[in-house]
Amino acid sequence: MFDVQHWLESLPPIAVYLLVGGVIGVESMGVPLPGEIVLVSSALLAATGVVEPEWVATAAATGAIVGDSIGYAVGRRGGRPLLARLGRRFPRHLGPAQLARAEQSFARYGVWAVFFDRFVALLRILAGPLAGALHVPYRRFLLANAAGGLVWAFGTTYLLFTVGRAAEHWLKDISWAGLVLAVIAGLASTWWLRRRAHRLEAAEPSAPDTEPARAHSDT
Repeated sequence: MFDVQHWLESLPPIAVYLLVGGVIGVESMGVPLPGEIVLVSSALLAATGVVEPEWVATAAATGAIVGDSIGYAVGRRGGRPLLARLGRRFPRHLGPAQLARAEQSFARYGVWAVFFDRFVALLRILAGPLAGALHVPYRRFLLANAAGGLVWAFGTTYLLFTVGRAAEHWLKDISWAGLVLAVIAGLASTWWLRRRAHRLEAAEPSAPDTEPARAHSDT
């Protein structure tokens, strides 16, 4: 985290915004990249005044929405064979277990799985391609995609920005303490979201093999 933070500080603000949007966009297409780490690190930079929080959040939201839409188009064209190929290439992130978990999420929540999955690291990688492969109607997908991207991007950015600025004000004689506190807040929020995802997974009954294929008909 701190290595990423230090590296971002060496870049001009416009490069930081482009990097945030690019990494999150490619991640949302279905390629495992550290989008969450880049967003958290950039939000912490905003707390120190290096970049502007509104532009960090806007770049993150744009990358999430556009990337998911591209992932949707690729998934719709490539279908389940594409997901299988991605699983073989990235077995740790997109293997059969992760795909089954994402399908259960769609079976339970329909198109709004796209919204909820935005807050879970592994699931948001699959949300766009899986929605396309399952032929979820694009208008409904876009609504859930935009809502999830905006809430996730602006919520994460301004949460960390506010905590970092408050810590810097209270502890201005120890400048690094504000950064440490903001990092702890970011890690705590990530831990809570992952714990919520595990609880949802544990509460879901095992779905029949044919159920995920019918998920799109429920939307």
